[in-house]
Formats: sequence, C-alpha cells, structure tokens
Amino acid sequence: MEVTARPLLVFVHSPLVGPSTWTAVAERLGSRYPVVTPSLTGVFAKSGDPGLYHALADAVALPVPDTGEPVVLVAHSGAGALLPVVAERLGDRVRAAVYVDALPPHPGSRWLDTVPQELRDHLLGLAHNGLLPPWNEWFPPEVLAELLPEPGLREKFVAELPRVPVTYLAEPAPSAAEVNPAAYLRLSEGYDEVADEAESRGWWVRRRQYDHLAPLTRPGDVAALVDAAVTALDVGTGPSSAR
Repeated sequence: MEVTARPLLVFVHSPLVGPSTWTAVAERLGSRYPVVTPSLTGVFAKSGDPGLYHALADAVALPVPDTGEPVVLVAHSGAGALLPVVAERLGDRVRAAVYVDALPPHPGSRWLDTVPQELRDHLLGLAHNGLLPPWNEWFPPEVLAELLPEPGLREKFVAELPRVPVTYLAEPAPSAAEVNPAAYLRLSEGYDEVADEAESRGWWVRRRQYDHLAPLTRPGDVAALVDAAVTALDVGTGPSSAR
C-alpha cells in the first residue's frame, strides 16, 4: 500500500500582529505534522521594499524547507490575503489552504477597502510619519484585555506587535491564483459573512463561538479544528488544482 507523506503545515500570522499567534497551535500539531511558523515582524522595519505583499510572501516562503512534502497554508486574520502570493513562491507543493477567521484573498483591492469607512478614517487619523501605532492601540485598552485576559500572554503578544506602514494598508493586493481546495474556520462573529461566502463557494466550513484570538487563548480547540480541516481536504501528492 502506498503511504502518502503528511503535509507540511505553514502557519501564517497576520502582518498586523506577531508569530506567537500560532505558536501554541503549531506545538500541538507538531507531533502529527511537520510545521513551520514564519515570522513577518521584521518585514515592515526594512525600507525600500517596492511591494510589501511580495516582501511578506518572501518572508513566509524563505523558511519553508524544500523537503518534498505537500504543503498546506494556514492563515489567520489579515494573512488570508497573502496566501495566493505565498503559493506562487512555493509552487506546486502547495495543495490546500485553511483560512482561520481570516480575510479572503482580495486581488486588486486594498486592505483599507475591506473595513468600514469609520474604521478606515480612524486608522488614518492615528498614523504618524506614515506609520500606524501597534495594533493594540487601535482600540480602547479593554478590548485587548477582554480578548487576552491572562497578563503574561497579553504582554508577550503586545511585545511582538509591529508598526505597520500606511502604504501596506493602501497597497492593492497582487493578482494571483487562489489555492484550492480550501477550508474556512470561523471563530468569531465578525467573520460570519466571510464564512457564508466560503460556504457558497463549496469550501469546507466549520463555525465556532470562540473569539478572534482563539489560536492564543484556545490553542487545543483551534489545533483540533485545523487538523479536521486538513483531514477533510484530503491533501495528496498530486499538484494543487489552483495552478
């Protein structure tokens, strides 16, 4: 009987936050799959990048070992828009994508186009010298305290937050083929409409009443969901249907 390789799971965190978003989930799945958790936090500190989406995709692809396993990309929040560009970097090894409370790809549109006008105006008003304050300062302090009530976890999360350039939020996402098959894991009510869209497109969808930072606060539950999604997508050794 032919034995297929377990896929390599590449956990992509939102460029607005840090890699600890995925650390505990990846640790729980590391006994079942090879895993990689690239860090994007240094990308915005570099000047002169002509296209930040491409620079972020390079940062994801660089630490992925070329060992031949099929690859599943797992994105949280704003990382969803990066997956098509990451898949271009990694080629036919990419077999599937799992979106976890994530934005779907929006080629040709800006991140700013994905949020309500009120939030857009608020964020642009916070910018100083072309940079936004760290993500936790976009909202009243009690918002993050409610999402991450454990002080040590909250402190670690905040320490990783980058200063995001407004140019990233205003840059149209590049055009690239989406990865198929795909799954969507809805963790919080803010992503109901995205989950509905995913369902209408025939993606494998599961909904839970957790919160947006559940990969940090409920890593065991989220790891089980990711495992179920990867199993349902039945990743084999053939090329992805996207390219």
